[in-house]
Amino acid sequence: MSSSYIPKATQISLWTLAAGRCEFVGCNRLLIGDLIAGKEDGKFGFIAHIVADSENGPRGDKVRSPLLKQDISNLMLMCPIHHKLIDVDHVDDYPEAMLIAMKQEHESRIEIVTDMDADRAAHVLRFAANIGQLESLVSTKAIFAAMPPDRHPAERRTIDIELNAEVRDGEPTFWAMQSEHLRRQFTRKVKERVEQREIQQLSVFALAPQPLLIELGTLLGDIMPVTVHQKYREPATWKWQSQQPAITFRTQDHSGAKELPVALKLGVSATIDDDRIFSILGENAAVWSITAENPHNDIMRRQDDLSVYKRHLRGMFDRIKAHHGENAIINVFPAVPVSLAVETGRAWMPKADLPMRIFDQSREAKAFVATITIGG
Repeated sequence: MSSSYIPKATQISLWTLAAGRCEFVGCNRLLIGDLIAGKEDGKFGFIAHIVADSENGPRGDKVRSPLLKQDISNLMLMCPIHHKLIDVDHVDDYPEAMLIAMKQEHESRIEIVTDMDADRAAHVLRFAANIGQLESLVSTKAIFAAMPPDRHPAERRTIDIELNAEVRDGEPTFWAMQSEHLRRQFTRKVKERVEQREIQQLSVFALAPQPLLIELGTLLGDIMPVTVHQKYREPATWKWQSQQPAITFRTQDHSGAKELPVALKLGVSATIDDDRIFSILGENAAVWSITAENPHNDIMRRQDDLSVYKRHLRGMFDRIKAHHGENAIINVFPAVPVSLAVETGRAWMPKADLPMRIFDQSREAKAFVATITIGG
């Protein structure tokens, strides 16, 4: 650890660039707590050298150490634990290039977030079965990290909607009770605040059964700007990965008889065999479909694919109504990523589209079962 003098202006600049937080990757600890509490003699953070200020120090160099000892590009703000880690305990594990990358990533992220306009602030809506038990999947830290550069949290507190834990999947009243519970919570926690202009836009992070995700989408509709995020298994993140290949969607319309039960098959994360639909609606059912080439659980990577899917779905809703008439009902069989389930509901227009009866795969029945009906 160094003891060289760092000019006051350089110290202030580094604290500003780091936003008063430890720059070690994954730490981000706020280092001004003691300062705010009035502990004037406290250590609020340490200024660490990437290349030591002497040739005998960690990553030191006979020529470069004297040149870089007061250079802000060679300085990092760190908490006591990580300062000791890189300079004493595990020096060899943290070479110069690694520390430079940490510094650049941290300061670039701070610049992006602080450069955002106020109109990019979004309230965060979390929807899950049990947020307390799923905290690792819907943690605020992971969620907030997924929002930039397009959005940033309007407040540190999230809006949480959970399923009703008093009724279990498989009980006859499960879907009706969960649907009513969702609508009541949404009205109280979101809709009323939108009407009072407290909420201008939302970022949505949801993990729940697909019928309820679709219903959440219908509640969100177009009442405000909404950004829907997708949870990935590998890597474990909510952040969109725009560099990934686009999904190839395929649509198939029914062109036969009109007076038939209508099925809308949404096979994006898994393949749905038509026989599973025929076993419920009859062999003459009119099957319309939106599917993906090579469907799998982690297929949804790009935010742009949400818009493409929604465009396909809106067109299909219109064509189904034109073909089957005003009195038909759309039986929806979904196997889609969570973000597409929400967008399925958002694409549906209550005043223009046919009612939807949403089906879900039941473990007990080992088949699709009807859950909730939307509209009508």
